[in-house]
Amino acid sequence: MKKIFKLQDEKRHPDRIVEAIKHEIRKYVKRERRKKLPDAEKMFWDFDCKFGENAQSAEVVTFNDIIAGLDGAAKAGWSECYIEILSRAEVKPPRAVTPTTSGDEGSDTL
Repeated sequence: MKKIFKLQDEKRHPDRIVEAIKHEIRKYVKRERRKKLPDAEKMFWDFDCKFGENAQSAEVVTFNDIIAGLDGAAKAGWSECYIEILSRAEVKPPRAVTPTTSGDEGSDTL
């Protein structure tokens, strides 16, 4: 999804506009996560996100930062904002193995 959202409208309250945008974003992400993964090695969908006042000034952010950024943009009085969310299939990262000590090495009892 690459889209420019209007944050100001004479007929609607600014808080309702922001809530509608959040709803649309969450609905899009839910729809993307329901899609079938392209490969058996891929475990989940991840999202590449950008957020800014326009496409040229958009910065790479995490998905959670988009929601916070919308609130900040509305408070700053932006007239519109650019949001880009692209899905990609990801492999589950390997678990970090922590070395365990056996009971004989550090034992104080005899």
